[in-house]
Amino acid sequence: MSAADRSSLTRQLIARWREDSGATYQSWFLWDERIKNFRSIRRGIQQVVAEIEAGTFGVAYRGSSLETVVHSIAEQRQIFKGADHAFLWKPKLRIPDIYESPANQRAFGRLLHNCVCCDEAEDVISHIREIDALKIKGLGPAVANLLYFLHPILIAPFNTAIVNGYNAMTGAKVKLGSWEQFLAMRGGILDLNDQYRDLLSNDLGAIGGLLFDIGSGRYPAPPLDGEEPNDWGRRLDAVRAEAAKLDKTQLAQGESERTHTEMQAWLRDLGLALGYRVWIAANDRGRLFEGTPLREGCLDLLPDEIATAPGADAIRLIDVLWLEQDSARVAAAFEVEHSTSIYSGIVRMLDLALSGSKFHAAAGLFLVAPGNREKDVRAQIARPAFSRVADLDISYLPYSELEAHREQIARFGSGLKAIRAIASPLSA
Repeated sequence: MSAADRSSLTRQLIARWREDSGATYQSWFLWDERIKNFRSIRRGIQQVVAEIEAGTFGVAYRGSSLETVVHSIAEQRQIFKGADHAFLWKPKLRIPDIYESPANQRAFGRLLHNCVCCDEAEDVISHIREIDALKIKGLGPAVANLLYFLHPILIAPFNTAIVNGYNAMTGAKVKLGSWEQFLAMRGGILDLNDQYRDLLSNDLGAIGGLLFDIGSGRYPAPPLDGEEPNDWGRRLDAVRAEAAKLDKTQLAQGESERTHTEMQAWLRDLGLALGYRVWIAANDRGRLFEGTPLREGCLDLLPDEIATAPGADAIRLIDVLWLEQDSARVAAAFEVEHSTSIYSGIVRMLDLALSGSKFHAAAGLFLVAPGNREKDVRAQIARPAFSRVADLDISYLPYSELEAHREQIARFGSGLKAIRAIASPLSA
């Protein structure tokens, strides 16, 4: 098969993959929460660095700030499932050796710090080579998943399925666990991305998702040698048929579930009914609920006192804010955690509460989630990384309570008293 023919088949594959609502392009790469999570994960990485520099990081993965960050990455849909495995302490093998060796821990902190501070590919690769030269046991290219959230146009995500997908696409024989092999694969991924950039993105998460779906068996790679294009085409058609079945199943399930957008709309309408001015997260304002954008009836801009406060970039991404009518004071902030990591929402709450402004200090903070997520919410709040949450007025508001009482609260309620009555304090 000629290179031109294979390129044509690859374009056909990518186009089909982009249309598949269950594949990573639509389910993860275009997912609004992915964008929101970049800042919170970056902040978490900076906290890991600060604790290592201060000598307070500790000697265990469990309960550490690193576990908090990696766990939040691992919760982000299918592509990062298992991202935390490489960081789990394996005492019999003494890997990864960044918990019991202070020197190795400091070297790991330097890698993260240096990569936070640089923006050029050459600098990032130089820092990777420096850590690789130390041959720290168990500290391999799984770290690339942290670096991806620092530099998504320079570093691709990394896991077994992505490696398998890359090998299937290129005929390479990249092996897991080696930084040298990862860097070679990165070069090949950049070449692939350049070739099909018009169908992918500058953000290497797109091609990372494609390789993941190929490597995990959802999509067949275009034939290299020995397979007829017609056979491959039949396999691709079979994927489309299977995806259609999955779409119907997901639609049927979705009809019985509340959505993130629906919760935002409920909170918007309830806030307006109670006489508050309402702000919808900047990247959610155009989302439609029942044919109407979420921004309908809401503030177009945040008051200057909030827009210029410390942490303003995170505050403007909080799902819903209720503001007093006659001042810039935030009365309540709501983060809806439908199926994503709770970590990012808590970080945005902390940014609001700890911004140092009198306009936010007394705000009621609410994590809104399905009833079956309460255990997850409380487990996250209990992490050492969120020790300051204990000082905040933060509560858990289940979907079911909001659904059952929102109409009565809108008709007869005033202020936050009724909302507090159906929520459970998390900081007690």
